[in-house]
Amino acid sequence: MSAFTVAPELAGIVRPGVLWLEGATVTEGDARLDGPLAAAEEAVRVRPPEEIAAVRTMYKRVGIDPTKRRPSSEALLRRVRRGEPLPRINSMVDVCNWCSLEFQLPYGLYDADRIDGDVVLRIGREGESYAGIRKDDVHVGGRITLADRAGPFGNPTSDSARTMVTTATRRALVVVFAPIEIDQRRLDRVLAATAERMQAFTGGRAVPAPEPR
Repeated sequence: MSAFTVAPELAGIVRPGVLWLEGATVTEGDARLDGPLAAAEEAVRVRPPEEIAAVRTMYKRVGIDPTKRRPSSEALLRRVRRGEPLPRINSMVDVCNWCSLEFQLPYGLYDADRIDGDVVLRIGREGESYAGIRKDDVHVGGRITLADRAGPFGNPTSDSARTMVTTATRRALVVVFAPIEIDQRRLDRVLAATAERMQAFTGGRAVPAPEPR
């Protein structure tokens, strides 16, 4: 399992929440999620969450216009408020999107066995990019970025094909890209709810993260 660190340039901007999961069984669809996802969709249409301003500020602090590159949580909220359902990908991704919509914080989800070495949350370097999931290359220069020994693989807007979760995934990394303004106790509650849902619907158990080397 990889260690996770935050680069100094982001220490005062992002307060990441990190979950390592083991023993998961990811399915293409899980009918047990139909009810909870529908309830979450209805809840945010009636009473939208309040996290958007802080997340947008996090983007602005690194020079990114959040109206042009929207945080994934805001993109999900806009989709649902238009009357569209949450996308259904697989059981683990569906839980992740449910949490991101409800808590209005951007989530990243990665197959831990496809991560090469330790993980660092940093600012992307000029010219860095990766192949997106069902998208063209995602350019991350100057953006909040997750990287390993092989290079960048995720950010709060969109993740990479290299580390995406599939039905073959057994171990996963969940990252909540929370702005620094989010209280640690609140973030801990978000992580606890996420871990509980992941275990209930994928069997993935949260395990302690290793110390940085």
